[in-house]
Amino acid sequence: MSSLAKTVCRFLPAALAGFAPVLVSSQASQASVASLPTLQVSRSGLITSHEESQASALPYIITPERRALLNTIRFAEGTWKNGHDVGYRVMFGGSLMRSMDRHPDRVIYSSRYASAAAGAYQFMPFTWDLVKRSLGVRGFGPEVQDQGALFLVQRRKALRLTDVGVMTPQLAAKLAPEWASFPTLRGRSYYGQPVKRFANLKSFYNVNLSQLRQIRDQRQQALSEESGSTGTKAPVCTGPTILCGMP
Repeated sequence: MSSLAKTVCRFLPAALAGFAPVLVSSQASQASVASLPTLQVSRSGLITSHEESQASALPYIITPERRALLNTIRFAEGTWKNGHDVGYRVMFGGSLMRSMDRHPDRVIYSSRYASAAAGAYQFMPFTWDLVKRSLGVRGFGPEVQDQGALFLVQRRKALRLTDVGVMTPQLAAKLAPEWASFPTLRGRSYYGQPVKRFANLKSFYNVNLSQLRQIRDQRQQALSEESGSTGTKAPVCTGPTILCGMP
């Protein structure tokens, strides 16, 4: 959940625990590294689809390093869903939005808690309005949500650290004011709410990044072999996927 949702945070007491399907900000459960899921071939992963190529006008190229961070944010926010795209449809409380034409902007009550957070990165409506105004995006589909999350990462001056490809306490701390599930340098939530342990985030991130880089390299090799066999230049990736922007 982004920092613009601080006014909603009062609905979540610090005693909240458990790795629920999705919460307004963060989950306190400490998922073991052994249970880390294998990456799925989806927008968490690696395929350049027609839909993604149509989004080439969007500003942020998705590299393996950036995708690994996006996946880690989903893991922390409880919308990872084993890498499946269904995580982009999650609303607070675990229900799924029927349409991704726009942010649902719907307050959902669950027990003592209430929130209008939605999507893979649990955008609040006013946060999403900022994204739309800043990037000029339309809809609320997976690629657009990825772009919005990277906009928030850049807004927190964390994009350069992201591109280094190392999950450090400093990177997590820069994102802590944006997503309360990320720990500060003291290992606490910026908003005093349940938080993921840095060690768990780092382990999840490292597994993702290793797999993403391996598949990128395999694809580059395949494209190189295809180019050599046909005598033509390999196609250039134009969509905002992890396959673009690579040397």
